[in-house]
Amino acid sequence: MHHETAAHAATSESRARDKLALTQACSALWVATLSLMTAFMQTAAPVHRHLIARKIARNLALLRAEEAVFSAECRMIFDNLAQRWSAKADQLAPEQERPREQAGLRAAIAKLH
Repeated sequence: MHHETAAHAATSESRARDKLALTQACSALWVATLSLMTAFMQTAAPVHRHLIARKIARNLALLRAEEAVFSAECRMIFDNLAQRWSAKADQLAPEQERPREQAGLRAAIAKLH
């Protein structure tokens, strides 16, 4: 009986350590993402801005997926931010990397002008 209690306590401690490690990793990813946002604002080169925006969107999507760390409201905010940054990256992408629907729309607009 004592062995089962000790095993349960060890498992609980292991889960707590895992959760703490995940929380710390998510915190570090959030800080890194904020740093990327700063770099985005300070970078003038469109290709670099595209790559930075794409990385920001991916980081936010990773943060959004962490149900064990963030509340539903926080994950919704990460989702909205990820979509905005992904759209920004699509805007800044070189022509051959842009989503087809966006490229088609641009071509139609160009014909009007």
